[in-house]
Amino acid sequence: QFKLVESGGGLVQPGGSLRLSCATSGSTLNDYAIGWFRQAPGKEREGVACISSSDNSTWYHDSVKGRFTVGRDNTTNTVYLQMNSLNPEDAATYYCAAAGLFVGCVLYVGPYDSWGQGTEVTVST
Repeated sequence: QFKLVESGGGLVQPGGSLRLSCATSGSTLNDYAIGWFRQAPGKEREGVACISSSDNSTWYHDSVKGRFTVGRDNTTNTVYLQMNSLNPEDAATYYCAAAGLFVGCVLYVGPYDSWGQGTEVTVST
């Protein structure tokens, strides 16, 4: 079973940065596309970034382009999400998720069948 564990969330002031990590185990990370999703209270879960398994292509939600960067380190089985210039609208619980046998990656939940427990990000003064 492919396991994912997020870390790195916390409280940050507007304009600040956080780096989220997604530690994986139980299978070969290189075989999976990884997506980062977030869910704020009362809102639907939305995809913010993803990285493919084949060529490390990345995709971003328009609201985070230029501010967030997703990357993967297959040697440590870790995927990260670098978040810069955070604003209150970025506050949410962030989840990483994995999709196996998937070409490319997408920002909707359908193909992702393994999920972490989430890490909370708060952006406030």
